[in-house]
This record gives sequence, C-alpha cells and structure tokens, in this order.
Amino acid sequence: MSQDYRKTPEAIARLTPKQYSVTQEDGTEPAFRNEYWDNHEAGLYVDVVSGQPLFASTDKYDSRSGWPSFTKPIEPDAVTEKTDRSLFMKRVEVRSTGADSHLGHVFDDGPAEAGGLRYCMNSAALRFVPLAELDEAGYGRYRALFENQENAR
Repeated sequence: MSQDYRKTPEAIARLTPKQYSVTQEDGTEPAFRNEYWDNHEAGLYVDVVSGQPLFASTDKYDSRSGWPSFTKPIEPDAVTEKTDRSLFMKRVEVRSTGADSHLGHVFDDGPAEAGGLRYCMNSAALRFVPLAELDEAGYGRYRALFENQENAR
C-alpha cells in the first residue's frame, strides 16, 4: 500500500464518541442499530481513523447478525487478528493494521462457498466510500473490484 495509514492525534480528535468507544476502547455498537448493517450500495469500507481500505461491498453479505459482515478483507494484510477472551468466551478480534483500530470479530460460520469466514464489523469503525466517489476520494485503484457490478447495469 502506498498510502501511510496510521492513527494520528488529529484523526482521533475527529471521531464521534461512538467511533472512539468502538475503535479505541474495543466497544461494540448495538445490532441492527448501526449505519451499515443494511447498506447494499457498491463501494469500499475504510478504517474511520486512518482511511485504510478494509472491505469491499462485493464481499459483504447479510449474515442476519445486525452488523455489516464480510467474507474477507480487501487485502490479506489490511487486518490483524488476535485472541479475545473477554465476555467469558474465546473469540478472534479483528483490528486494522494501519491504525490498530478495533473493528469487530471474525467467526467461522460464514458462507462455505466463500471460505467460511464471517468478518462481523462495527459500522462505527468504518467509513463507506461509494463506488461513484472512489476516484475523487483517492481509492481509484480499487475500481477494478467492481467492474462486474458496473457492467451489469
């Protein structure tokens, strides 16, 4: 990645209280009461702190969990995983590699035909960049991910 995606004091200062709670304090927003759980628009989901591209709408699906869910990150090195033993259970936490933002968790109950993973993310950790705005937002190199969707219109 050519962009330097990292956490800065300025980026942290721009976060809403909910975004700060989720990304910096490992919080979780309520199911079905978050911005992107039911978003069906084509585009990228980027780290709200650093702008690092994390997930594409082409890998988003309705997991019926009430949170935006994806089958894989946009690039293998976009996220890191670590064991989370909070809430008296063992889960796998997902964090952005650039800003170390808490994003959510990954589970092994996703669609089998897409690898079997469910990246269950918090909307508050993400910013959505619509397909039509990729170039102007500096994400034009990801346009190729959506070529089949554009040709289907």
